[in-house]
Amino acid sequence: MDTGTGSGLSASAQGALQFAGEKTYFEKQRDALVAEISISLEHVLTNINTLNRALEGVIVVGKEFESVSTLWSSFYDGMTHEAQGENEEDEEMEEDEEGDGQEEDVEEDDR
Repeated sequence: MDTGTGSGLSASAQGALQFAGEKTYFEKQRDALVAEISISLEHVLTNINTLNRALEGVIVVGKEFESVSTLWSSFYDGMTHEAQGENEEDEEMEEDEEGDGQEEDVEEDDR
């Protein structure tokens, strides 16, 4: 049953094959958008890798200052402890002075 086309297919079948070979407007737009999204994702991946390298650099610098941080922390703790010790001594002296003053008042009253 040859219809004169030489391929053995009907005209509607040949039209369907020809139509399947051509892309519709929707398919062309979809392919363009998929390509654009792919390029955008590649840029995002590149920028994420750049950010990761920068963060690794920050971490390395932070680790270099860890010993300095420890030194200043111990210095601060020592100064704070010393200042608290002086405050406690000052409070004890004030209590002793107040106590001495009250004893003198008692002695004067007894006379």
